[in-house]
Amino acid sequence: MDRMAGSDLGADMLRDLWEGILPPPETRYLEDMRAVLADSECPQSGPLYLMYRDLFKNERDHFWLRAQKLRYDITVIPPKIICGEYVKTKGHFHPLNQMGFGYPEIYEVLAGEGHFLLQRGDLGDIRLFTAEKGEKVIIPPGYGHVSINPSNSTLVMANLVSTEFSSEYGAFEAYAGAAYYEMAGSGFITNPRYREVPPLIRVPPGYVPDAIFSRAPLYDLIGDATALLFLNHPEKFPFLWAAEREETRR
Repeated sequence: MDRMAGSDLGADMLRDLWEGILPPPETRYLEDMRAVLADSECPQSGPLYLMYRDLFKNERDHFWLRAQKLRYDITVIPPKIICGEYVKTKGHFHPLNQMGFGYPEIYEVLAGEGHFLLQRGDLGDIRLFTAEKGEKVIIPPGYGHVSINPSNSTLVMANLVSTEFSSEYGAFEAYAGAAYYEMAGSGFITNPRYREVPPLIRVPPGYVPDAIFSRAPLYDLIGDATALLFLNHPEKFPFLWAAEREETRR
């Protein structure tokens, strides 16, 4: 990625939000996304967003994250409309851990506004979380997810996730994206490649199912093995996932 492209995608903005070293980012281009777009023939091209992997502010945090098999990332998504569709991440699922539970993930919006579209692997439900600066979203076990920038501002989001797996993109690629597309002007429309699509459950802004994640910045949880144990051992927190499912249906 050349320096100008990084500047255009909001890399300069990130320097005001992040105190640590910034390694070269991975860039997601429109060509990388074509298989999951509402309009796969869209004639647009170019870079869409930046992914900074395995970040840390000091060597102590770096050592702790590695010892806990965790990774802190930041993704920068500038505003863009792709042939009528709001810019989004490619979307992926997480595999099962050794105990048969899907790996979860936690996100925090650092700037802008994000829509987090989650769908269960069996399409038992599909939910939409809206989050603004300082708000967090948990991706529960068994859910694929897509992050969308529906605004005119750059979306910057951080995440903490296990390093014990690789993301699985195949399901979203096979069906040309998630079960819903978010279109500028017309909102959410169903993806016709899915035979049956359940109603979209809209979750209250900033909802997170456990008070331990409340207002503290996500990075501040680094060093707290108890708070982040759920990322590698979701099977130890059945109450967390049960409470989360109940809340999102209210």
